[in-house]
Amino acid sequence: MAATKRAWKLQEFVAHGSAVNCLALGYKSGRVMVTGGEDKKVNMWAVGKPNCIMSLSGHTSPVECVRFGNAEELVVAGSQSGSLKIWDLEAAKIVRTLTGHKSNIRSLDFHPYGEFVASGSMDTNIKLWDVRRKGCIFTYKGHTDGVNCIRFSPDGRWIASAGEDSSLKMWDLTAGKMIQEFKGHTGPVTGVEFHPNEFLLASGSADRTVKFWDLETFQLVSSTGAESGAIRCIFFHPDGKCLFGGSQDALRVFAWEPGRCLDAFSMGWGKVADISVASSQLIGASFSQTNVSVYIVDLNTVTCSPSQIKRAQMSGPGMVSQPVPSEPAKPPMSASGRRTFITERPPTSSTKKASEMKTEPEEEPSASNEPEDDSSNVAQIENPEDYKEVFQGRTKIERTPPRKLEPFPAPPEDQSKAKPYKQPAREQKVKQEPIKPAAIVPADRNKPADLNMAEFLPKRPDSAVSADPRRPPEVPEQSEDEVLSSVHKGHESMCAVLGNRHRNLEIVRALWTSGDIKTSVDSAVGMKDLSVMVDLLNVLILKHSLWTLDLCTVLLPQIHELMASKYESYCHTACNALKIVLRSFSSIIKTNVKAPPSGHGVDISREERYKKCKVCHGHLMAIRGLVEKKQSMAGKLGSTFRELQIMLNGLDD
Repeated sequence: MAATKRAWKLQEFVAHGSAVNCLALGYKSGRVMVTGGEDKKVNMWAVGKPNCIMSLSGHTSPVECVRFGNAEELVVAGSQSGSLKIWDLEAAKIVRTLTGHKSNIRSLDFHPYGEFVASGSMDTNIKLWDVRRKGCIFTYKGHTDGVNCIRFSPDGRWIASAGEDSSLKMWDLTAGKMIQEFKGHTGPVTGVEFHPNEFLLASGSADRTVKFWDLETFQLVSSTGAESGAIRCIFFHPDGKCLFGGSQDALRVFAWEPGRCLDAFSMGWGKVADISVASSQLIGASFSQTNVSVYIVDLNTVTCSPSQIKRAQMSGPGMVSQPVPSEPAKPPMSASGRRTFITERPPTSSTKKASEMKTEPEEEPSASNEPEDDSSNVAQIENPEDYKEVFQGRTKIERTPPRKLEPFPAPPEDQSKAKPYKQPAREQKVKQEPIKPAAIVPADRNKPADLNMAEFLPKRPDSAVSADPRRPPEVPEQSEDEVLSSVHKGHESMCAVLGNRHRNLEIVRALWTSGDIKTSVDSAVGMKDLSVMVDLLNVLILKHSLWTLDLCTVLLPQIHELMASKYESYCHTACNALKIVLRSFSSIIKTNVKAPPSGHGVDISREERYKKCKVCHGHLMAIRGLVEKKQSMAGKLGSTFRELQIMLNGLDD
């Protein structure tokens, strides 16, 4: 009998008519998934099936974040405009539309008791919402950049938030304030999770480490070594015995006392978006363009605790494995000495609540946010059979125990790579819109751009071409020198290009360290090398205080050229630099252009400022024309261009 695989791809399917922006798995069953897309829709799926169960529409901007309720009976979706919509999946109807954030939603979570929802946004704020009262209870402010991830503690008393500013903060709901900031990460914190039982917190970061924090002492317990890639998502085993960390094409299993990697898998899931555990299997999901992929890992083959390593060592060659007497499982507290969360809901028979959350006056909804129009919120059931099986009848009292979910069957080890399931055209439920191929090179490409790899391989002589195309051509053997000479063709020219770039950067660096920033920028512009300009802008983006009107007059033409580049990384750098210019100088530029200096008297400084503002305004108008053309692009880059379009329109107000 063939051995089964440890990990495999379960399925791949088209989830939306345009780019997928986010997805989330149901943590209770591990059998449902929700996706949000650039098409402003929220689609529901059953893991392992290719057909969309239900499509929820109503958002007026792309959906950026989605999350299931704890019982998988609700789903919340956050949009690019900052609004939230909560749906009742069993009733297939909208429950609430909540507005208040000023930028796109990055993270969502339901309170353990279900009546509250927390949201983190790019506007740096965290908001706590009362689903019943239909409004914001409190706004937590403290992050200096976008909030990437938020989680409620198992007892519902705290919120942990992870930020793009490399910070990890803990908020007390009763006191309405931050009680602790954990410092130690050197890159954006991408994920945070509470241990299901113990007073322990885990955080994963783009600095490629996972850190564990004690919630009694608020001290660092341990930290893993730097892994090969940024940590994209983390998830505790339901039993609390290990932590799973997902990164680019890899899954790792971590322990925290001491901090180390217990096991590792090479996965083909790319940038994994979410992971869950069900039926002794780990489910991982990722998305790329319009497609969603689902992968399975058999946890019976995974080392989830240090004791498994010790038993494996003891049962090695020359060792006789002794039967281990079964002992009753001890609670996590007895093993580590930490307190455990009390997850039972406090009694509410008293007229006075034991601990009320601190509230603030309700904010008036902003006019820029989405209006609540229930007529536009439509739940379209695409697959009635699956809908009834998955979402209906959950509250019905059954006389028989619930059916145990069976694990997904694993393909044989020697089976060739499983092909993704292709849905027949007649059964396709999701309406697809034609996608125009973008003439842009993605930043995460796996192949060189505009590079013919055949040019680096030995050429086939004409005589070697077979007259019969079905027969492989007979290529004469080449000597080792001939092969090396062919492979090394062009190597000197490539080294010359890289060497020239290095020399240019050294010149810019020498001028920069001497304190003459303006001269160093001028020299970089004069080199006419976009790669050098990108490196320089990436440094300036991190130092907002160095930007001046003088620099803007020099850099705006370069930003314009970079935004027209076919390289996605160049466009992102140019967009980030343009955001800084608009946020810092748009009001100055607009005021000076609309009110030029009068002819009475001489004010040299004002005239110089007017000339600089006039030059900057001209460059910005030229950039706006390019942004208008590119804002229809799909994905994050298109979203960034649309945001810039709104900012540039402010120059006309």
